[in-house]
Amino acid sequence: MKLLLAAVATLSIALLPVAADAHGPTRKKVTESVEINAPADKVWAAIGNFQDMTWHPAVTANTGQGGNAIDATRHLTLQGGGTIDEVLYKFEPEQKSYSYRITEVDVKVLPVTNYSSTITVTPIDATHTKVEWRGAFYRGYPNNDPPPELNDDAAIAAVTGVYRGGLDGLKAKLEKGN
Repeated sequence: MKLLLAAVATLSIALLPVAADAHGPTRKKVTESVEINAPADKVWAAIGNFQDMTWHPAVTANTGQGGNAIDATRHLTLQGGGTIDEVLYKFEPEQKSYSYRITEVDVKVLPVTNYSSTITVTPIDATHTKVEWRGAFYRGYPNNDPPPELNDDAAIAAVTGVYRGGLDGLKAKLEKGN
């Protein structure tokens, strides 16, 4: 009996790495921020309208319905022709923050699934502001052994690129005075 228990224990330990990989992807998170030399109200005026994402340099056009009400939608057209559809699920103008989810995107455009995000504007002092963009998502390929363009690293890199491009573009635009 001891021999059988030892064999089962050894087999269980040997299979642990396989079991750990068998569960599929885990939710990833990205947080990026930027400090802008502008008052928080000015920054919020530039990005606080869910229906207007023209502050992001990759967005060439956007349309939407519902304003800043919960369940409002927007349709973004990106450089290169890709599109993203999003829905607003939290809007807190007094905290200068809103949260949204992607409802439709081709993984060739953004290699993620089940994506949600929050943008928050926080005053540092009267003339300086921090903008934080946080997101959580799964990679674009939901099963084990994803192709390189749909794996965790690709998803993290793509979301980080979207956030950095947007935040850096917003900083340049606001600090130039446009």
